[in-house]
Amino acid sequence: MKVMQSWRFVDAVARTGSIRKAAETLSITSTALNRRILAIENELGVPIFERLARGVRLSAAGELLIQHIRGQLSDLERVKSQIADLAGERRGGVAIACSQALLPYFLPEQITHYRTQHPGVNFSVFLRDRVAAEKALVDMSADLVIVYEPVLMQDFEVLQTVRQEIHVMMSAGHPLARRQVPRLRECLTYPLALPNSTIGVRALLENAARRVSMPMQTVVESDSFEFLRHQVLSEDILSFQIPIGIPPERLGSDVVSRPVDPRDLPPGRLFLGQLRGRVLPVAAASFARQIQETFASRFECE
Repeated sequence: MKVMQSWRFVDAVARTGSIRKAAETLSITSTALNRRILAIENELGVPIFERLARGVRLSAAGELLIQHIRGQLSDLERVKSQIADLAGERRGGVAIACSQALLPYFLPEQITHYRTQHPGVNFSVFLRDRVAAEKALVDMSADLVIVYEPVLMQDFEVLQTVRQEIHVMMSAGHPLARRQVPRLRECLTYPLALPNSTIGVRALLENAARRVSMPMQTVVESDSFEFLRHQVLSEDILSFQIPIGIPPERLGSDVVSRPVDPRDLPPGRLFLGQLRGRVLPVAAASFARQIQETFASRFECE
């Protein structure tokens, strides 16, 4: 399938924005790769890349071509996985873009469970914020997205939605640890360690704080929930997370998690989705069904 090899060359250059960097990932020389790109451009009769001082970028014709290329590559992977299924051995790859809360516990558990049954399947997992995750579907760098409170959704086909209330996290010795369901006003009287503005939890907190007309005393901000979880042990400070990112058996005796009263802070929603209208490869579709079954058994689905 020589044409598919050429398509992969174009895709690699488009993703890296550099012929040199793409050549390194493809294990060929940049000179050879540049010749292949020039040959494709000559065959099409138009340049597909604009040569810049530092790298390349897709031309208008290149933007049209790359969508076709990625669709063809995706279809090929789907057919290959279907052929493997005929032989009784599932193969292929699954690419997932997700919110940070899925990374420490949930996805490692789910991938391990899936690969126990289908060791021929490989996974790529990418941390993406709410906007970038949806873009990953469009450029087909991700088969599936699992994201908390997505923003755009025009190209997002929802496979499942589950409710995720926001929990406040604190050290076991914190005064609020005695409260089973603390009110938001109580939480806002203490210094806070918050996720940054790209994370859905932060947006819901800010909206709720405005409704109760109280400022948030943000003294630490980070894009790492793991860092924030450890920060609550270092000082008398509160942080926030959703249940899928804080399974009780992983918290330990020194950290306490309590759901914030939903009258003050309504639950958000975690979405599992794919690109609208796309037929997923067999392995990705099968893994999506496993996630749906797990969500249905553990959380409240909508």
